[in-house]
Amino acid sequence: MPLTSPKITIITVCYQSATTIIDTLTSISNQSYKNFEHLVIDGGSLDGTLELLRSWTGHPVRLISEQDEGIYDAMNKGLKLATGEIVGFLNADDFYSDASVLEQIARIFRDSLVEACYADLVYVNQDSLQVVRYWRSEPFRNGLFALGWCPAHPTFYVRRTIIEKFGNFDLSFKLAADAELMIRYLENHGVRTHYVPRVWVKMRLGGQTNQSWSNIVRQNKEIIRALKKNGIQASYIWFLAHKVLRRMGQYLMARIHKR
Repeated sequence: MPLTSPKITIITVCYQSATTIIDTLTSISNQSYKNFEHLVIDGGSLDGTLELLRSWTGHPVRLISEQDEGIYDAMNKGLKLATGEIVGFLNADDFYSDASVLEQIARIFRDSLVEACYADLVYVNQDSLQVVRYWRSEPFRNGLFALGWCPAHPTFYVRRTIIEKFGNFDLSFKLAADAELMIRYLENHGVRTHYVPRVWVKMRLGGQTNQSWSNIVRQNKEIIRALKKNGIQASYIWFLAHKVLRRMGQYLMARIHKR
């Protein structure tokens, strides 16, 4: 049966996020679709993040603050607490592009055949919020992950029944557990997806993976391992060449987008 008004669980993982989390909270509170729960999994912040969360009155927030073993461990905690039929993530330095995003997501899942969906994302400058990179995706087809493609995880929403059936984040991956989960769901288990060619999320630059060249290299190696784990053979050089071309296209798209 299709879900006429599905409950959406939004999970926000944060640590020392006092300078950005208000934008995240505001973008959620401003959504026109109100059938959602918001879980915030904090790693024990000491910079004022917890005070901001506890004083927030825009919408109900369920807050868990405790030490964790990293971002994917915190995400798994959120998945275990989720009660919505649909689950997705909005991190503490990200925010929705407009007030209609959750309504779009709910509308998609009214189709009983759709098991996951995703859209486009833009990276923005930390302070000016100017678009610097446009992550345009495309409809999934088998083999795309081996060619350097991946949905933007902050736009990825999935039925909770799929998570329960095919598992949480694999904590053996420190920088690419989100990519591994989507590879597992889409390539390995054939989860039915719907792509929306619209920007749903704006992400500030400065995430863990992009903090150094060594982390970028480590992440790419982890993705190759994730492909092999899920029965997909991929050449590292071939994968990297396609990924570089895709990345160049994303920066070009950002320049066009700003015009």
